Formats: sequence, structure tokens, C-alpha cells
Amino acid sequence: MTITGASLIAGQEIHGSQGGFEVVNPATGQMLETTFGQVGIAEVNLAAAKAAESFDHYRVTSPSERAAFLEAIARNLESARAEIVERAAAETGLASGRIEGELTRTTGQLQSFARELRLGEHQGIRIDRARPERVPIPAPDIRQRQIPLGPVAVFGASNFPLAFSVAGGDTASALAAGCPVVVKAHSSHAGTAELAGRAIAAAVIECDLPSGTFSMIFGPGASVGQALAAHPAIKAVAFTGSQGAGVALMRTAAARPEPIPVYAEMSSINPVVWLPSAAQTDTQGRAASFVASLTLGSGQFCTNPGLIFVPAVATDALDAITSAVRSSAGQTMLTASIRSSYETGVDHLRGLGANVAATGTPGETQNAPAPALFTVTSDQFLATRELQDEVFGAAALVVTYDGPEELRACLESLQGQLTATIHFEDADLPIAASLVPILERKAGRIIANAWPTGVEVCDAMVHGGPFPATSDTRTTSVGTLAITRFQRPVSYQGFPDALLPSALQESNPWALPRRVDGQLGA
Repeated sequence: MTITGASLIAGQEIHGSQGGFEVVNPATGQMLETTFGQVGIAEVNLAAAKAAESFDHYRVTSPSERAAFLEAIARNLESARAEIVERAAAETGLASGRIEGELTRTTGQLQSFARELRLGEHQGIRIDRARPERVPIPAPDIRQRQIPLGPVAVFGASNFPLAFSVAGGDTASALAAGCPVVVKAHSSHAGTAELAGRAIAAAVIECDLPSGTFSMIFGPGASVGQALAAHPAIKAVAFTGSQGAGVALMRTAAARPEPIPVYAEMSSINPVVWLPSAAQTDTQGRAASFVASLTLGSGQFCTNPGLIFVPAVATDALDAITSAVRSSAGQTMLTASIRSSYETGVDHLRGLGANVAATGTPGETQNAPAPALFTVTSDQFLATRELQDEVFGAAALVVTYDGPEELRACLESLQGQLTATIHFEDADLPIAASLVPILERKAGRIIANAWPTGVEVCDAMVHGGPFPATSDTRTTSVGTLAITRFQRPVSYQGFPDALLPSALQESNPWALPRRVDGQLGA
């Protein structure tokens, strides 16, 4: 596939009239080929209008038709694997092996949603048949299903050029739900975005779907992105990025004449708790694993552990963590602006009185700052709320605590998180059991004796959590449950069978799982 720098709007290549931009390799500073054209409000309106025009056609496609569409996207991405990996590695400074794995995850997500469509549980079929004999009032026939919300705006993330970008989980789950998608691609990996966008656009044609089922646009988030979120045709927003940008989208969506949901994944420091016996067991191994998780991807994963609670008496554990950080080296960050933000965050922790316990060494490429480790006491942590601010990158804060009560107080003070982790041995089980109810209120995923990086794509995964981790604590952006974000329930009362949608007809032509008269699988 050829990269042209064009936005892809309902099957058309549109270069836009609002100037252009180039992408820079963050590891070398080299300007990459191709100028990408930025669209304006007119093109935003066109993409949204085409999505609205396509909605009624696309939303009535059968589960098998939508599954085939998602599988076609996955095949097209695989066919372009070599081009995508080469371009993504150049645009992000990430190793080809990381890109290979992320592309496999991306195609796997599409295939998992195809499986979910064929399984049919997401349709939420509930049937209460009529009971004319009921007294004093007969009961009507009422049938419920989930229907798609409408066109969805998806914002590509900077830190995952594939899995949380144009063809990532938000796009896959919205398309699976029956919603047309307009993607606002991230400018830092625009060539990768275009290649993925072309894979989706080709699948639209292959599956004979309306052209407005998918569009992808390039443009500034402050203008184009906000205009997209404000457009009346858009019925939901999916976003992964900074808390500031996510909150701005939430405000735009809430201020509309018709407010819409924003599913924003934003800020998380992913606390890790070492309980007393764990802090004295395999200390070197745990410390090395912690720092490996902290520095993975230069700390630019949503789930890198940036906060760890260690018993104050466990000096060997703190020494082991400190030594592991000193031995670490910086990795290329995705952009110069992300590196600059990381350095600002590190300076901010110093300014708050956190002790600099260790720094690693800068990497050999550009934009590869040294990992950093800070320490504070539990009293300092409780007294200074800003110590919980996320530093996006390989920086961590160690909080030393004296006893379970201090630890519980610190955990109660935490903001919402994507993950929370407990490391324990058998002797620690009573304390661990007392902490789980606290962590259930604070995080979407609780991990025992492992590390939060490495988000498994499976049915049971939750990648979400209370604010500011996400804007809606009830949802997940990873796993097949993500499809429910883009649906709403509708009941049909007293309908003749011929007028019912296929999903609710008495013969169950789509063979969907159903709850009938209070019985599952009827």
C-alpha cells in the first residue's frame, strides 16, 4: 500500500486544506517522507454526515456479516504486515519485535470480536412472553435486545500505534456493535495510521458495506477533534490519552444539546503493594521484575507501575529496587514532547519534596531520558495529594509504611486506577484479604504476585477503573465486554412475530443465547 498523506473519508482520499505536517523518527530525529494534509471543519462534517447516512444500513447487518467484516480487516492488516511494521518502527522508535507483537494483538482483537458476534451474548436477548391468564391484569409480550448507539468518534493513542489506534480495540468494538466509526488519527504515527485505515477501507468495499461505515481524518485535536466530538451525528466518543485532553472531550460532549458518552482512558499510576513477608522473599527477583515492568516501553504503557508501597523495615527491598533502577537505561520515548513532559514530571516530584533515590542512564538514541526512582514516607504521601500525579514514563515513587494501618490509610487515599497489585506470601494472607475490598473500590483489575503490564485480550479482562483512570468506571476498553459501551437496550411490547427484528423472533433464526421467562438458555 502507498502512503499518500490523505485522510480517508467514506472511501475518498482527501488531502485537506489546513496545511500539512511530517512525522519525525523520535530515535534519530530524521524527518520521514510524506506530508500529511490536515482537514478542517468541512471535512469533519462530511465524515460525520457519511457515517450518519450509513448507520441505518450498517446497524441491521447480521452478526455473521459484521464478523466477516472484522475478519476481512484482520486479513488485510496481515497482508500489509511488513509495510506496517517497517513504518511503525520508524515513526515510534520502537523495536520491530514490539510492533510485530502489537500487530498480532490488533488482529487478534478483531478476531475475538468476530467470535463474540457469532456467540451473540452481547445482544442481551430477554424475552417475557405474554401471559393472558394473569389476574387481575394480563401480562403483555415484552422482548428486549441491545441496539447500536450510532456513529462513534475514535481518537488514536500516541503510545499504541496499532492496538489503541485506527484499527484498535475501540474501532473493533464499535464496528462489532454496529456503529460506523470516524477515527481522528494521531499525528505522531500518521503513516501507520494511514496503512491501517486503508486496510479497513478495503474491507468495507470487500464486504459491500456503505462507504461511510469508516472514515479516518488527520488534524489537530484542539480543533478537528473537538469539532468531531461536538458534531450532532456522533453518538459516542472513545479516547486514550492524557487526562487534560480526555476531560476536554468530556466537557464538549456534556455541553452538547444532546450530551453523549465519552469513554476516555486517561491517567493511572498502578500502585503495587509489597506486604512484609513478600518484601523479604526473593527480594532481588521481585525488584528486577518491578523495574522491568516500570521501564517497559520507556514507561509509556497505560499500566506501568509508578507507585510501590514497601515496609519501612524492608531496607533490603528498597536497596534492591534502587540498584535495579541504577542499572537501567532509558529507552526512546514516542515524541520529543512526551520526553519533555516526562522531564517536567520528574522535576515536579523533586519540587514536592520526594527524595531522589536513584536514576538510571540515558539511552543512546534521542528522546531516551534516564529512568528515575523517588522515595517518600507514608506521612508525606498522605499530606501531599500531588504525589499521586501521573508521570508518563519510567519514573516511580516508593512509599515506605509502618504497619497495616498506615498502608490502609495510603490505599484509601488513592485516586481511581486501572490496576492495583499485591505481592504476598502465605504469612501475609490476612493482611492481603483486608486490602482487597479497598482495592476493589480503587481499580478495575487487581493482580496477585505478578505485574500489571501485559494486558491480556480475553473475555474476562477489565481495562478501566474509577476516575481519573477512565471517565466511566462501568466499562472496559479491552476484552469483548467493550462492545457494550456502544449499545443501548430497547424493548418491544406486543409486537407480532413478523414485525420483530430477527434477534427477537420466536424461532430464534440467529441462534442467539436468550433469557426466556426468567430461564437462561430457553
